[in-house]
Amino acid sequence: MKTAILSVGTELLFGQIVNTNAVFLSKELNNMGFDVMYHHTVGDNPGRLASMITSTIEDVDMILVTGGLGPTQDDLTKEVACNVFEDELIINEKILDQISEYFVRTGRNMTENNAKQALVPSRATVFHNDAGTAPGFALEKDGKYIICMPGPPREMTHMFEISVKPFLEKMSDGFMRYKLLRLYGIGESLLETKLLDIIDGQTDPTVATYAKEGECQLRIASKRSSAEEADKAVQDMVDVISERVGEYIFSYDNEELVDVVGRMLLEKKLTIASAESCTGGLFAAALTDIPGISQTFKAGFVTYSNEAKVRELGVNEETLAKYGAVSEETAKEMVEGLAKVTGCDVCVSVTGIAGPGGGTEEKPVGLVYIGFKYGDKCFVTKKLGAGASRKWIRNHTLLGILDIVRRNI
Repeated sequence: MKTAILSVGTELLFGQIVNTNAVFLSKELNNMGFDVMYHHTVGDNPGRLASMITSTIEDVDMILVTGGLGPTQDDLTKEVACNVFEDELIINEKILDQISEYFVRTGRNMTENNAKQALVPSRATVFHNDAGTAPGFALEKDGKYIICMPGPPREMTHMFEISVKPFLEKMSDGFMRYKLLRLYGIGESLLETKLLDIIDGQTDPTVATYAKEGECQLRIASKRSSAEEADKAVQDMVDVISERVGEYIFSYDNEELVDVVGRMLLEKKLTIASAESCTGGLFAAALTDIPGISQTFKAGFVTYSNEAKVRELGVNEETLAKYGAVSEETAKEMVEGLAKVTGCDVCVSVTGIAGPGGGTEEKPVGLVYIGFKYGDKCFVTKKLGAGASRKWIRNHTLLGILDIVRRNI
């Protein structure tokens, strides 16, 4: 069943709020087997809203609308939907009583314009709003549907789960399941090359590659007659892909790399410490965003200057003089000194040139050395992010540190 999502609200067009409703509904509809063909956004203008509904319903079987159901004069979604679907608005006494009870329960006075929210199309299936006052509804004409829900995300998601989803399940012609795999250490072009025969020959499941800053993503999706069949089809394809590029996959469930690493450290009960120069504490900050990480993360040093490297980590002044702060030798002494100072199971260090200035022909902007120590394992990895911005270099370096930890613990 082809569907479209229509978001109503001038504030969305002004960029004053982020449209999380469309993201939520797309995920839910796809999982239920509905094909989402369009996302549209229109302001609080009845003419443009009517035009958008009229043109969109020509190409889809159903439109899900969020927003414009409130009590104010610019809330005109149901009036417009009612006109396009050739119905009339009537007072629903049950809804009016529920709105009145809501105001009594919350200790507020109900103004006259709130009664407007009890007006609903005469042919509609009405959805009560347990989280607010504006009801939603589904309206059908000539086998086409429009489903209208309130705009506030808390109200919309609650109404969808309680009322709209059960309504839609009766119309679903299949079940969609998907997994989002996330990979680090391989570019999108190489990833596609390794999976080219699968991508070229795909029918169901479908496989698509996406590039994200510093990583790649693979979306594997299947639509089948039952949820069990769709789940199996997706998992079978995941197994095939894992055999080819499994070393790069850090999550099979759309997790952030830092969360994967944090969970591994906690599960293995390993303590960790960091010594950062060019990243300025990004690694420590990322880890400490994880609840409960204090059980494993014990210390984070930002040794930005040479003096700090010597004083805090015991880096040899002769090493700095001979090889420079950005060198394999300095990164190694940093991580070894960190291990001595903290006694942690896992230690990481990083030093580099984030730019935009400070680079030379021998040591260009983007040159980074990452030190790692865990038990008897101690090494330094060199990375180069030439031509990138300072922010990109720092963020990519953070991912590099995390991936080294992931692969070696």
